Amino acid sequence: MGRVVVSEFVSVDGVIQAPGDPSEYERGGWATGGGQAGNQFKFDELMASDAQLLGRVTYEGFAKAWPAMNDNPFGEKMNSMPKFVVSSTLENPTWDNTTVLSGDLAEEIGKLKEQFEGDILVAGSAQLVQGLVANDLVDELHLMVFPVVLGAGKRLFGDTQGTKPLSLVDTKQAGETVILTFRKQ
Repeated sequence: MGRVVVSEFVSVDGVIQAPGDPSEYERGGWATGGGQAGNQFKFDELMASDAQLLGRVTYEGFAKAWPAMNDNPFGEKMNSMPKFVVSSTLENPTWDNTTVLSGDLAEEIGKLKEQFEGDILVAGSAQLVQGLVANDLVDELHLMVFPVVLGAGKRLFGDTQGTKPLSLVDTKQAGETVILTFRKQ
């Protein structure tokens, strides 16, 4: 059975908006300092994944960039693996191997977990991640914490109906960043 693994670039104050894109908003482009260790972590994480699960906004950004980056193992994996987009508005996905999920979130995630043995990787996708957390659908959470306080922007976590206990299972130093791995209790 597959696992839902959420992986986020996050500031110390919990912002995930525009880590690599300074054009998205005035404080964007803040995710620097992960170095080779950070790149290796992201590579290993992707290689352990059987599929990607994305929200519509993240999907649209990825679909613009990744199809042209097929000249390395990371790009090859990104482009060839199955991608699932949770959206009520996306009708004709253009990126290869993409399926739109528009049904009940918990039901759709249950089907994906049955379909895959490895990880189902979620990157970015703030609204989707908040829904996954609220519904106790996240099995593992990877936070690549960058040493910056942004003071504004989309936050990783929203309000939930109750406490969501996690266990810290690993920490890694990656340049100036720290990677924290949590599992659902």
